[in-house]
Amino acid sequence: MFLHGTSKINDQGHLEIGGCDTSDLKAQYGTPLYIVDEQSVRNRCREYIEAFKASGLKFQVAYASKAFCVMAMCRLADEEGMSLDVVSDGELYTALQAGFPADRIHFHGNNKTPEEIEMALDAEIGCFVVDNVIELHMLQAIAAEKNRKVNILLRVTPGVEAHTHEYISTGQTDSKFGFDIGNGSAYEAVKLAEAQANIQLMGIHSHIGSQIFEVEGFQMAVQRVAEFAASVKEGLGVVFKVVNLGGGFGIRYVDGDTPLQVSQYVKAITDAVKNHFAGLGSELPEIWVEPGRSIVGDAGTTLYTVGTSKDIPGVRKYVAVDGGMTDNPRPALYESKYEALLANRAKEEPEETVSIAGKCCESGDMLIWDLELPKVETGDLLAVSCTGAYNYSMASNYNRIRKPAVVFVKDGQSNLVVRRESLADIISNDVVPAGVTKETVTSS
Repeated sequence: MFLHGTSKINDQGHLEIGGCDTSDLKAQYGTPLYIVDEQSVRNRCREYIEAFKASGLKFQVAYASKAFCVMAMCRLADEEGMSLDVVSDGELYTALQAGFPADRIHFHGNNKTPEEIEMALDAEIGCFVVDNVIELHMLQAIAAEKNRKVNILLRVTPGVEAHTHEYISTGQTDSKFGFDIGNGSAYEAVKLAEAQANIQLMGIHSHIGSQIFEVEGFQMAVQRVAEFAASVKEGLGVVFKVVNLGGGFGIRYVDGDTPLQVSQYVKAITDAVKNHFAGLGSELPEIWVEPGRSIVGDAGTTLYTVGTSKDIPGVRKYVAVDGGMTDNPRPALYESKYEALLANRAKEEPEETVSIAGKCCESGDMLIWDLELPKVETGDLLAVSCTGAYNYSMASNYNRIRKPAVVFVKDGQSNLVVRRESLADIISNDVVPAGVTKETVTSS
């Protein structure tokens, strides 16, 4: 397993993250356990900020909280000078309860409810990213009722398709998100937004996909957006002060993944902005981006305890752990690949090839196929790397399995940031109807 961030193998042969022995973390917090390398997260935030400072452009780097949204992460993002991207009232509430400055919050989503819009307006967030005409009219009506002027970006689809999994490609024309540039709907949306008395159009938002390893897609998106900006300026006299180019910057999950350095992505984007916007005869726009996975993805490790195994001669050996698709649904959803090692025997050489199964009552609950490990024993600790993004945030209670705890580790100290769910938590929202009693259940 590739060792990311502060991870290392210590003298005891144990995996250590943030100066904390994973065996000690298991003893203190139990498993499954999400472990977040805090220093790695902070370093990545700083890489983005420094890379944009070097460009000389005005900018905002907004952490895409959908990747991993808990109060501790929101506070960390604030401390590192990030803005924040939210897509629901739950993410917004988490950010506000964490004390994140509302004026640096951007509200995304293709189906914001009136209640979510009211909540965001009352909180005085910095910007709405408007996805469709219905939302634009609804936002105008609610803002007028509250006598508020609202900053917005219009989400557009530039017709650029990233080379990535079909389920997470969003920049192409056939997408549930945004106004299409190619068919003219984006141009009409600008006209409509400009006609709204309580709407202040700041610019546009574009996102081309996720887990992208090249810069060409971003460069092409900048070109398309700049051409659109030129047509809007010429035809409507509207100048975009902000251009948000989304996220999608890739990380290394397994051998063969080839992400670029943050500075390379940022330089390619900012150089393209300078090149394509320079001829528009107006000040270069402020550039916003929204990294999520690349901030937290490879800073996360999930620790499991090995339970049972099943050896099918001539076929494969299954090794089951005490988690699975409830804490990491990505292999089942996207056929995502991961690396892993035995955290308590990390120096030992591989002796067998096994496949890691989860404990859910699903044949598809498989975390890793064909993993080479030392001879696995019940009670061993399995560490799966790069689980910081879209693991906790997509976790479920399928089979009424409790969600794991989350700890931040740094400089030899561990801090619990999310408690492990209890059995009482599992039924905390259950309501037994008045007519259902022991007697009626027994007699049925």
